[in-house]
Amino acid sequence: MNISHLKVIISIILLGLGGGFLQAQQPPPEPIRPEKPNVILLLADSLGWQDLKCYDIDKPSAMETPNIDALAKKGVLFRQAYAAGPTSSPSRCAIMSGIHPARAQRTHVLGGIPAVPYNREHHRMMPPWHSGRMLENELALPHLLKQNGYTTGHAGKWHMGMDHCSFPQPKDQGFDWTRSNLGITAAMKPNRLTGFATDKKDDRYRLDAQGFARDQNNEDALTFIRESKDKAFFLYYATWLAHYPIQTRSKALLDKYVKKLGVELPANPEEWKGEGQTNPFYCAMIEELDYYIGQLTQYLESTDDPRWPGHKLSENTYLILTSDSGGMETIFGQTITDNYPLDRGAMSLMEGGTRVPLIITGPGIKSGVDSEVMVNGLDFYPTILSLAGAKKPEGKKLDGVDISALLKGDAANASLVCEAHGKPRDTMVWHFPNSVALESAIRIGDYKLVRNYDYIRNPSSPPLELYRLYNSESGKPQRVDIEEAKNLAAEMNDRAVAMNKRLTEILAEMGASFPYLNPHFTYELPKKENVPTILSQELKEQTAQVIYQDHGAKVTNAHLLYTTNGGEPFEEWFRIPASIMPENKVVAELPKGTTHYVINLIDQNNFLVSYPDLPDSETVDKDKVKYSKFALAVSTPTKNKKE
Repeated sequence: MNISHLKVIISIILLGLGGGFLQAQQPPPEPIRPEKPNVILLLADSLGWQDLKCYDIDKPSAMETPNIDALAKKGVLFRQAYAAGPTSSPSRCAIMSGIHPARAQRTHVLGGIPAVPYNREHHRMMPPWHSGRMLENELALPHLLKQNGYTTGHAGKWHMGMDHCSFPQPKDQGFDWTRSNLGITAAMKPNRLTGFATDKKDDRYRLDAQGFARDQNNEDALTFIRESKDKAFFLYYATWLAHYPIQTRSKALLDKYVKKLGVELPANPEEWKGEGQTNPFYCAMIEELDYYIGQLTQYLESTDDPRWPGHKLSENTYLILTSDSGGMETIFGQTITDNYPLDRGAMSLMEGGTRVPLIITGPGIKSGVDSEVMVNGLDFYPTILSLAGAKKPEGKKLDGVDISALLKGDAANASLVCEAHGKPRDTMVWHFPNSVALESAIRIGDYKLVRNYDYIRNPSSPPLELYRLYNSESGKPQRVDIEEAKNLAAEMNDRAVAMNKRLTEILAEMGASFPYLNPHFTYELPKKENVPTILSQELKEQTAQVIYQDHGAKVTNAHLLYTTNGGEPFEEWFRIPASIMPENKVVAELPKGTTHYVINLIDQNNFLVSYPDLPDSETVDKDKVKYSKFALAVSTPTKNKKE
């Protein structure tokens, strides 16, 4: 071997060694982002559109929300976001089921009772029967996420049944983990100026270094994240803030707002008559809510993601912060907040009752975006499924749309929010045939129509109200009348009629129920004298029937209302159609297990007659009795003549 060959061999060896050395110095490959992101749906209770500093558009709010304001800068803040309903339970059920309250017959909080007026002598109308629960077979969102490999958790308020403790509970709907502690919202006894938190070690609300009380509700949410962070998780964090009772455990925080607002505490601790956003108890609650949200976001931002080494949990977590309804302006004679410039508040379909804060952050979502795109709580179900990579269940009707393309694209581009047929959505509907509101509403583009059912002999309530909220002719919405101050129904009659027709079509497709006229109303109502009367009732085996006499008004509809647990704490009533037969007879088959039942007849003028005649809900609530006490029991004699 000559010297030249030797040099070549040595060079090859050195190159090989050098290549190996260089290869050894290459950095390890970047860990791949987990396929399944985490999702946190943080639902506040009755948080008003103007209760957060980042939502101020007119008069600045006194409430301080630095953590939520910071969160808004990290994602998209929606200024035209709506709840599915103006009260908590319908909105919560709609979020978890993806089904509109009108379609689900779950339109108000206190459902699962017969159709009766609140006061039989003084209320012209009565709400229809509405369900007391979200059905178990609705394929709730957590069920589907579990099927797609998610660990599911719930912390805080539930109330998707007749009561917080009634069926169905979170585990019935697919949650692996659930806790429902009231935290700092547990009522202070004997009043809200007693029982403030201290720094004592045995105080369950012990103040931290920043002077905020320990909130077990928030601790539960953090516990679930700590225990589940090594897996893909979905957390439904339903804080009780800022629902009644309006109180704060922090005396220092209360004193801060008393001074800042320049107000004095009332002699009656449970009273507040100040106008606008001047309630220091409520302002303190909002700052507490903000503080606890800050604890959660800080944990996400400072904690390593076990599934994604080198990254924090926040980098692969979607956070949706919103409210179940607009702010409650007054309750039990106490002023709580003011949704101005929006009109009214919770339990109303005016803008203040349904428009809510909504902030969404997460991977692929641009930061610091203000969006005027119209979105709805019904959209969370399909959107979360999409973000999680889960398919929509076949055959299930969803009343919201997937807005993930909007979130990951141009969040100001409304054309990215499309219906199933591909056309951009421009229409939303609300239905609240309950309480004193008794109304439905539809928004199409810039215009909103409110239909009032209680307009007969009611000068304060016109049949239709039409408002132009915005002017989007330039391509960008310009504020016109979000105050809903100028009713254009007479001036723009053709538009009002067309929108009312479309509202009827949508509600009919959903099978919505509507309020009835009350035949016991003390004062005059047109054609009240024509309502039918029940002559007799009969029960043979499982077939119930009534014979009635009409007085000039034809019976056009009939229902059987029944319960399978009459007299029990959570006595729950259901409704099925009854058949109208020849010779003024109505019959219905009692479902198996029925303990008590009632027959409802509705005449052509929309009066509802109940047999047996039931007391109004005011009496039932006051006397603490059950409707089964006045209904027909299955064990009654087979035939009874009405006297």
